[in-house]
Amino acid sequence: MLKGVVLGVALTIGVTLIGAYSLVKSGLIPANADAKPGRLETWMASTSLDATLRREAPKGQNPVVLTDQNLLEGVHLFAKNCAVCHGSAKGDASASPIAKGLYQKPPQLATDGVEDDPEGDSFWKIKHGIRLTGMPSFGYSLSDREIWTLALFLKHMDKLPPTVQQTWLQVQN
Repeated sequence: MLKGVVLGVALTIGVTLIGAYSLVKSGLIPANADAKPGRLETWMASTSLDATLRREAPKGQNPVVLTDQNLLEGVHLFAKNCAVCHGSAKGDASASPIAKGLYQKPPQLATDGVEDDPEGDSFWKIKHGIRLTGMPSFGYSLSDREIWTLALFLKHMDKLPPTVQQTWLQVQN
């Protein structure tokens, strides 16, 4: 009897794997950037990202101190590296043609901000990127200090001091 159960389980797993492989090879699962993702794909991507952030994102305090100068530096880093995909202070109204064509749609951070996210999560996303999205890894082009400075700006982008806010309003994408 145990032999029959094991054989049944193995056969079920084998048929499932062959079916999944056939489905992928058939082209019935959309690969185009302008198709709406399915619920399973969305669940898998968000669940994996959440689990990775829980395991790998820094948990401590941001080593870059909250000052107007550091926030200004964050605005400049954002303008140079992020605005083309994540927009300007105008939010959704400022989405670039690149942002409109990306899959998955990059959040326009002035509208869909990340101020509630832990700075360690923002640091991890900027440093490592997010697989199967348009979010690249900046770990090879920005220093950890610059990435923490960006995370500081993102955390405080909804409550900037007047001089920093004025600079943020001038960012173009």
